[in-house]
Amino acid sequence: MDVLVDGLVFAEGPRWHEGRLWFSDMLEHRIVAVTPEGEAEVVHDLGDRRPSGLGWLPDGRLLAVSMEDRRLLRFDADGPVEVADLTAYCGGPANDMVVDEAGRAWIGNIGYDLTSPGTGAAGGGPMASTNVVRVDPDGSAHLAAAELMSPNGMVVTADGTTLVIAESAASRLTAFAIGADGGLTDRRVFADLGGRRAPDGICIDAEDRVWVSCPVTGEFLRVAEGGEVLDRIELEPPRAAIACMLGGEDRRTLFCCTAGGFRLHEEAGHRRARIEVHRVEVPGAGRP
Repeated sequence: MDVLVDGLVFAEGPRWHEGRLWFSDMLEHRIVAVTPEGEAEVVHDLGDRRPSGLGWLPDGRLLAVSMEDRRLLRFDADGPVEVADLTAYCGGPANDMVVDEAGRAWIGNIGYDLTSPGTGAAGGGPMASTNVVRVDPDGSAHLAAAELMSPNGMVVTADGTTLVIAESAASRLTAFAIGADGGLTDRRVFADLGGRRAPDGICIDAEDRVWVSCPVTGEFLRVAEGGEVLDRIELEPPRAAIACMLGGEDRRTLFCCTAGGFRLHEEAGHRRARIEVHRVEVPGAGRP
């Protein structure tokens, strides 16, 4: 892979929007946008807030998840405003998000404490099941799904009928049917990744195959429903595969967020994260 941007602390939540790749440099508390040529701009500095998942409302306003205070923020012309308090649904820091074409946001959370070294995959307290919350365009928050193990990256298929969630602490992708009202039903295992693979950020292509970032094993996988691995990009240890997004003019560039390691408390204070790029045959589709 080629390096597009270097010297980041911990890049997460990559999104292709209006000709640039947007992402959260979460340990720097900022949202960054970069051109395909590698020209980076800090779009928002969140001060003491740590951003994660990103998305856009139909009117073009940016949404961002604020992790530790478990809030969904919207960026208006005069700055960020709180859309929803997610605390009641979160067993740990709020995390990744996908926003559909109607402006509904599905948001996951870690499910356990990430603040210190411990048993969690990224350092922290013991793992526990938790929820996905849906925030509607009017700002109301609703329990979307329960009993998930660290719901992380999420995608909506191009036809808008299916939500796929990466359950990091269960080594699987889980799918739901999306109802007309945004409710989730018909839960099923989309792909069991097995072993030590702990899926993080994901994106989807025009064949409904999912590109999966696996931090612990240092690989990006293209996975079909049922679990068949169709393609694999392996990083040189100890680099971690954190998140990915299909973008570029033809949506055939896989933008890969990589880091020096996968434990947040070990990456803080370093600048070992990168955005790397890899060309693929099947273009991106759906959301994000």
